[in-house]
Amino acid sequence: MLEIKHLSYHVEGETGGIDILRDISLTVEDKKFVVVTGPNGGGKTSLARAIMGINPATSGQIFWNGEDITNLSVTDRARRGISYGFQQPPRFKGMKVRDLLDVAAGKKMSHDDACSYLTKVGLCARDYIDRDVDTSLSGGEVKRIEIATVLARKSGLMIFDEPEAGIDLWSFARLTDTFREIHDKKEATILIISHQERIIRLADEIVLVANGVVSARGSVEEIYPRIMADTVAGCNLLEVNGKC
Repeated sequence: MLEIKHLSYHVEGETGGIDILRDISLTVEDKKFVVVTGPNGGGKTSLARAIMGINPATSGQIFWNGEDITNLSVTDRARRGISYGFQQPPRFKGMKVRDLLDVAAGKKMSHDDACSYLTKVGLCARDYIDRDVDTSLSGGEVKRIEIATVLARKSGLMIFDEPEAGIDLWSFARLTDTFREIHDKKEATILIISHQERIIRLADEIVLVANGVVSARGSVEEIYPRIMADTVAGCNLLEVNGKC
């Protein structure tokens, strides 16, 4: 189980301090599928990065399976079964896709097993398994390969930051099927940052983050209508101001 208690994240800027996250408390039960959504700049990605340890919390605590991991490094959190898929994944010149999958899995994988993870994210394994993870790949291709490595780790907690970004519609459909399959098999706790309706509708629970706080949480039936109402209201306001 993931437990976040009174988590805050403060950064200093040129014009003064900024509170990115403000006293967030949140519990995610084991094997649940939770989508964190909300307006851009509201703190969603900062929350995900704080859980992974990329952005160290200014105050508060994070517990994973009962252990306080607040002060643990990214590496130590990964060793405890937490994985993270970046919005813009890094590239690794000179490393082949099959090698990256081996590193993620922590063992030498069979050809068939490695290919199965690529298939799950909508890539033709034959065309990608021996390619370098470099600039010859598009942003969407690198994104899908990274998601395949997260799946290969078989982590207890899988965090994905906008996995739909840069992915074509066919691959996105395949990806949502993969998320549904993981959840149906209860293979992991899934936490996804997303604005995409098809991903949101897969969730057990939606957490709405805005202005650095959890402004609402609940089932899709409870929260999604509110999201749509806020979106329509925002667009109507822009129309009044001549900007929509």
